[in-house]
Amino acid sequence: MKERVLYLLEYYLATIALFVVAKVAFMLVCGEGLTLGDYTAVVWHGLSLDLSTALYFFGVPYLLTMLSLWVRVPRIAYLIYYGFVAVVFSLVFVADTSLYPFWHFKLDASCLLYLETPAEAMASVTTGYLIGRLLLLLVLIVLIWITLSWWRTRFQPVRHRLLATLAALLLIGPIVVGIRGGLGESVTNIGQVYFSKNQFLNHSAVNPVFSFLSSVEDLGLYVLTYDYMTDEECHQLTDSLFYTDSTDADTLLNTQRPNILFIVMESCGGQFTEIGGHKEITPHLNQLAREGVSFSECYANSWRTDKGMVSILSGYPAFPETSVMKLPEKSRKMPSIARSLQGVGYQNTFYYGGDINFTNMRSYVLGTGYDRLTWKSDFSREEQTTSQWGVKDEIMFDTLLRDIKNEQTGKPWMKTLLTLSSHEPWDVPTKVLDDEVYNAFNYLDQCIGRFIDALRKTPAWQHTLIVILPDHGYRYKGIDEATRLYNHIPMLWVGGAVRQPVVIDRLCNQSDLAATLLGQMGINHDDFRFSRDIVSSSYRQPMAYHTSTSCVSVYDSTGWMAYDLDANSVITSEGDDTERLLRLSRALLQLTSYDLKEK
Repeated sequence: MKERVLYLLEYYLATIALFVVAKVAFMLVCGEGLTLGDYTAVVWHGLSLDLSTALYFFGVPYLLTMLSLWVRVPRIAYLIYYGFVAVVFSLVFVADTSLYPFWHFKLDASCLLYLETPAEAMASVTTGYLIGRLLLLLVLIVLIWITLSWWRTRFQPVRHRLLATLAALLLIGPIVVGIRGGLGESVTNIGQVYFSKNQFLNHSAVNPVFSFLSSVEDLGLYVLTYDYMTDEECHQLTDSLFYTDSTDADTLLNTQRPNILFIVMESCGGQFTEIGGHKEITPHLNQLAREGVSFSECYANSWRTDKGMVSILSGYPAFPETSVMKLPEKSRKMPSIARSLQGVGYQNTFYYGGDINFTNMRSYVLGTGYDRLTWKSDFSREEQTTSQWGVKDEIMFDTLLRDIKNEQTGKPWMKTLLTLSSHEPWDVPTKVLDDEVYNAFNYLDQCIGRFIDALRKTPAWQHTLIVILPDHGYRYKGIDEATRLYNHIPMLWVGGAVRQPVVIDRLCNQSDLAATLLGQMGINHDDFRFSRDIVSSSYRQPMAYHTSTSCVSVYDSTGWMAYDLDANSVITSEGDDTERLLRLSRALLQLTSYDLKEK
């Protein structure tokens, strides 16, 4: 019996050791400027989650070893299980280390959603990168399998098998308690290992296997909801924020029925424009901001394209986990600018140089009022490979310009172009700036500048409103959820339909575009519950709201607050009313998630 107990202990400790080594490797690959104290603190604080996670993979060896008290268990049974564990651990370790530099959060089950369109999911990396990761995966599988196979699993018979079995059964209780994380009300969770104001250290402490497994169940949920307070308290905090009517609104346009063009710029947050002090990156956007209507205090609702597009086109706030675009049964019930315009005779076209099926975009676009799609498959094979993600932006802008020139239906139109070149791996055809990220945004700016200059020379210019804004910001050079600049985005209205240059300095979200635009056009927008007409006299409580995978932030006249959902703590704040902003952020999560659940 002693040798069986010793084997189980050795196997359990070996599993924990693998988790610790994976943490150190993760920090070496993804971290910068870390000290020995950082490594020690991460390993120590993450140990409680490692101990619990190791028990998830302890059950099979435990059962096999208990069975060996009565019958001979062939070693191959252990080896097969070791192979399974080696594959799972290796996949998680490699995926976590590879995806973190792009996503900046620990691996979770959301990565499975991108397997439906693998070509698009891999577009941010090179073939050499993928081959290197595959080789690393194979090497890790072999090394982990050899490590676990080191322990002998042939045990001597025991005399008192019944007594030994009863003793072994007593271990079930401690195993269950260990997996649960104790006997208290709180169960094992990611937030328990958070210990630092440095989010990278907190993320490093999280066991990636646990992070993935714990999110698999959530992935299958219809809609994640948040419960922080009573409905009455929730409405007391939020009811005055969302007046959707347009009353005595400032007139920004010289016509109520302009042709409308949305240019949604991939990742082009304010940090790459004059907002962030970079005049050299986007000179054309900076100039356009002085020529048209500039919304100088606009903030993104989310950090991913699928969520940002729903905020822009449907006026709907984003969620930390749930992606409305990936829920067709919900997204088709969303209000949308395209559907509202369709109702007054507009013809709507959506342009995207990548795979329109990525993140279920086709379903959302067609389900919310677009009549036509122009995407990667509509271009030649050569054009489809001009960018890692598909058709490069300059070709898409040329196609858009040609279509505008050829419009002959006599109907007003609305067109939307989602750009893609300003995205990893930053493979643009020009080299103006040394920094490859800045250079990619400069290329996007050049494409927009050339397009605008060409459109000015056409008859369509006089009757067209061009709305330019990004889908979200981008984490770069210390700009992340803990900084307001990460969410601060440009939103510009330009074109012949703009009445005069003006700066709108009211705090707002990109989700407020819907009500503001429809208000200018005299089109009812009551069904856009969370979109506000920010030039209306009824807009009296300016507020901006943002969510990411594990964070929510709120910004109003009293200050700014960012709250970490996993750690259940405030990351950073400005102003003297942090507690109220925290309660408001929770109320907004609760209100919006239950609204989505009811759709």
